[in-house]
Amino acid sequence: MLMLHGIDFFAPAVFVGVTVPLLANLLGWKNTRPMALGRTMGWACVLSALVLVAGLVISGHDGKMATYGAMVLACAVVCWWRSA
Repeated sequence: MLMLHGIDFFAPAVFVGVTVPLLANLLGWKNTRPMALGRTMGWACVLSALVLVAGLVISGHDGKMATYGAMVLACAVVCWWRSA
């Protein structure tokens, strides 16, 4: 049961961490090599998970829209950083 809660908590981080770099790659950012795309997705997933944990600690609740917005912004920063 506890493992299901953990999976449910981190599922948005994995989804956004994979989707944002993939969409950035499809829209024409410089990060076109498959290995670089995989590393960017990994960094985005890790940073998104950290943002989710920080949002839970700061707000005391899971699922706040500000946390999800910060998660997308963090993924965009990772995409920018990895493409530079």
